[in-house]
Amino acid sequence: MEQNEIIKIVASVIALAIAIIGHEIMHGYIAYRYGDHTAKNAGRLSINPIVHVDLVGTIILPAVLYFSNAPFLFGWAKPVPVNMNTVIRNGGYNAAIAVALAGVTFNIILATLLATMTPLLHNLNSPLEIFFGYFVVQGIIINVVLAVFNLWPIPPLDGSQVLLYLTQKLKWYKFGEAYEKVYPFGIFILFGILFIPQLSSILFAPVSWILQIIL
Repeated sequence: MEQNEIIKIVASVIALAIAIIGHEIMHGYIAYRYGDHTAKNAGRLSINPIVHVDLVGTIILPAVLYFSNAPFLFGWAKPVPVNMNTVIRNGGYNAAIAVALAGVTFNIILATLLATMTPLLHNLNSPLEIFFGYFVVQGIIINVVLAVFNLWPIPPLDGSQVLLYLTQKLKWYKFGEAYEKVYPFGIFILFGILFIPQLSSILFAPVSWILQIIL
């Protein structure tokens, strides 16, 4: 394996880890700001990656995607525990929506910050410079993909939480009750979409739109 290939793998893994771990920490942090200490008491507001690693989502899936030459990497960390009853009691449904959107917001902000560094990606020669280049590019793509993916209104993704709490806020109780019945089947729907290229390409279309905007 060539040196540049090794550097690319390391840079991609680190960029993915920061994206998914930061995503989860922000859920817990925003909940903490609304008085929920569940994540903090569980030690899940730590930046120590070990406490957030999920065997499948953080290691196996990204590895499979990378070595199968998938066009992008994504994965997940262990979900940060949040007591939404406490959050809603202290901040209402707007607070619950804010917690649900915290991870996506982190990913978009991080992608935007990394995009400001792209003018520096010229004449990269040393291993450190090459690492920096791969890290910036992979970081932008990974964070945007994670943000778009998590906004899909399919359980258990963040978008489904946003939709659920929005229906409760607007008192669309019938819709909310019907939507909750989808939850046990959400993961099957999600994988079904991912394995239908025509459908997943439509749902991932916002990735290219966002990349055009921030770049």
